[in-house]
Amino acid sequence: MTETTLSDARAAHAAEDPVSVDLTDAERHLLVRGFSEWGGPAHATDALAVAMGFEGVEDMYRQVRRLTASIEAGQPLSRRDWRRSLIATEFVFASDIFGSGYEWSTTTGLSDEETMKTLRELQHKLARQARVHTA
Repeated sequence: MTETTLSDARAAHAAEDPVSVDLTDAERHLLVRGFSEWGGPAHATDALAVAMGFEGVEDMYRQVRRLTASIEAGQPLSRRDWRRSLIATEFVFASDIFGSGYEWSTTTGLSDEETMKTLRELQHKLARQARVHTA
C-alpha cells in the first residue's frame, strides 16, 4: 500500500469514527425539523441526495430516519453523518426549489431569523467539533 493510499484509508476511516457534539436544544430541534421537511414539502432528486452525501433519494430517507433518532437521543454521529445532517438542513431551509424555502416558517414553526441564528451557530460548532469540512 502506498503512503498516499494509506493516508486516504485513514482519512476515510476517521470520517466514520463517532464524534460527540454538545448541541443545544435549539440546534437539535433545527436538525430534527429540517429532516422532517424531507418527504413533506421538500423533495430531493437522486443528484441532490448524492451531492448531500447519500447514495440516492431512497438511501437519504432511510438515513434521515436513523439520523433523526440519533440526534434526538443525543448520540454521537460520524463526521460524515454530521456533515450530511448539516447539508440536508441547509438545503431544506434555503432552497425554494428542493426544500421548504419561503414556507419554512409555516411548516416548521421556526422563524427565518431564529433559524439563521441557530444555523450559523450550528455551522460553527460542527466545523470545530466534528470537522465537517473535511469529512
